[in-house]
Amino acid sequence: MAIWRIEWKASAAKELRHIDRQWIPRVLAAITALSSNPFPSSVKKLHGSDHTYRLRVNDYRIIYEVQQNRVTVEIVRIRHRKDVYK
Repeated sequence: MAIWRIEWKASAAKELRHIDRQWIPRVLAAITALSSNPFPSSVKKLHGSDHTYRLRVNDYRIIYEVQQNRVTVEIVRIRHRKDVYK
């Protein structure tokens, strides 16, 4: 079983600072869990892209891309569900 490397886009790290403080530990725990399994049962693939997925943590969505040739998960966005797809 491979350990996947987690990479953050600078914009995603900045967005993390703007979410509600009570949800930050849960969001970080969900992202850490992606290093052992980037395709958990609760993940959904986004339409129109071959490598982009969405993970739900309460009202927040984590958008990430899986690069299988590099064994990397890149966190693209972390936002509230009402703003994430804009």
